[in-house]
Amino acid sequence: MIKIQIAANMTSVEMDVDKYLSRIGFAAPAVPSLHVLRSVHTCHLLSVPFEDLTVHSGGRVHLELPLLYEKIVNQRRGGFCFENNGLFSWLLSKLGFQVTLLSGQVKNMTTGRYGPPFDHLILMVSLQGQRWLCDVGFGIPGFTVPLSLETSAPQEQGHRVYRIRKGTGMYFLEWQNEENRGADGDWAEIYKFTLEPRCLEDFTDMCQYHQSSPSSIFFCKAFCTVLKPGGRITLIGRRLITAIFPTVETEGEMETTTRELKDEEIPDILAEKFGIVLKSPLIPKDEAITPPPVMY
Repeated sequence: MIKIQIAANMTSVEMDVDKYLSRIGFAAPAVPSLHVLRSVHTCHLLSVPFEDLTVHSGGRVHLELPLLYEKIVNQRRGGFCFENNGLFSWLLSKLGFQVTLLSGQVKNMTTGRYGPPFDHLILMVSLQGQRWLCDVGFGIPGFTVPLSLETSAPQEQGHRVYRIRKGTGMYFLEWQNEENRGADGDWAEIYKFTLEPRCLEDFTDMCQYHQSSPSSIFFCKAFCTVLKPGGRITLIGRRLITAIFPTVETEGEMETTTRELKDEEIPDILAEKFGIVLKSPLIPKDEAITPPPVMY
């Protein structure tokens, strides 16, 4: 058993790396290789939900590694980007990867506006002279395996395609929604970011913003989403949305079904579909997001 002892905010905690790997369903030897990086990235997405339920069940999110480890590994919860990617960066570093925390700004698909700096936490892993973008803390548009930062060419993942376009001092993650029409298809921006190294504490203010601002999806909507083999399951407020990704047999069409839940059904759905048991009742909030006053 591999154990790492750390101290954070006067609190000692053991990180049981084997337990973390078991939490995400990874059982192979964990050595710093591209194969392992891709595997643990995918396993994390298939096992740890992207969710903000703490905000809507009487709690607050605090960016301290011992608390994140307790929540995600021991309590088998998920989190939003600061939590999932923050803890994942710790795991990767303990496995021997060179990890850099980066600041991203997500583009709102409704308003067309970007969030403020430190709006999103993402990771860059440097391995054998190559740089890879990692993100296990994003929702539906998220990529499954790390993307290369060494090319602006399209990078296919299943029925989807992504690219990382470089601008002046800024990188832009783009996709073609649920389609792949090649390099000449219609590209939509997901978020922008720089390669300036950051630390977890840099995201503290935005972590609080996302728990209190009517311009944040995390404050306006109680949601939980997790990748599944061949699809995705998402809970937003009282809506349970099941998506099945396109295959050759379905001729490129994604199947989506939505079920309206009663309040008393939600705890069982969270346990059955997402493996989550909350300690306090959930308020299934689903309100409109107020456009932010500043354009970034």
